[in-house]
Amino acid sequence: MNARTYLLLTLSLASIATGGESANYSLTPLSLEAGGSSTSANYTIDSSTSAGGAESSANYTARTGYAGSLFDTVALDLTASPLSLNEGGTRQLGASLVFDDSSLQPLDPSAVTWSVQSGPLASINSGGLASAGNVYQNTNAVAQGNYQTFADTLTLNVLNVGNDNFALYAGDGIADDWQVLYFGVNSPNAAPLLDPGNDGWINLLEYNAGLLPNDANSVFSFRMEGVPGQPAQRRIIFRPRLPGRTYTVFSSLTMQPGTWSPLAGATVSDNGDERTVTDPNAGTGRKFYRVEVQRP
Repeated sequence: MNARTYLLLTLSLASIATGGESANYSLTPLSLEAGGSSTSANYTIDSSTSAGGAESSANYTARTGYAGSLFDTVALDLTASPLSLNEGGTRQLGASLVFDDSSLQPLDPSAVTWSVQSGPLASINSGGLASAGNVYQNTNAVAQGNYQTFADTLTLNVLNVGNDNFALYAGDGIADDWQVLYFGVNSPNAAPLLDPGNDGWINLLEYNAGLLPNDANSVFSFRMEGVPGQPAQRRIIFRPRLPGRTYTVFSSLTMQPGTWSPLAGATVSDNGDERTVTDPNAGTGRKFYRVEVQRP
């Protein structure tokens, strides 16, 4: 019998950091070597399991801590919490990259180019802090962010927290939404002491009384009547009487300043939008009355 010689070759895979495969076999590494990477014209893979920067190319990027994990950036996502801010206030905006596996990577807001697309945002600074202007009612505004080739928009709701601080109408004693409703934005005809309806009622009085400022037929009517069989009593009748207002009848014997006082002991009855106030102590001489209308 011929003697045969055998050669035993032992191959350890413990230090192999990459796998390979073909139609006939596959090779799975037992461990990953920290810092290893491979590249081609289309991708870069960082097979490192230790901390460090991710590798990238024009088409792909591999995340640190994953073996051969490829992903694409598909969108930019803008955020804010909450999605509202008070007029004159601020809100910090945020941004994240959205990958093709739906995961997110937060971005430093200063890496995004911010702009106001529409609505009452006064500005957005380079750090993503949005500042709101004043509004006459709750109003939506749209912020836009751009990062590299990606863009996104975010809708914010600017809340009206003051009713007399809007533009030309600020601080004039009339609610801004009322002025915008009847006169539009920044109309000089909405000034409190003007009478655009030419009915003898200035805007401030019509606002308090609930009248239509551009309608000469919309007036506050006021009259005084006697009470049959009661010569010492008087009825003060006025309209319209509207919800949300306080009506106070004052009386005076001379109409001189400082002599007016709320009518005491009167009885009140309502019929629709008409109110009747009866003065049981009118007397038989002269007595003057006035009605004060107040809004909350």
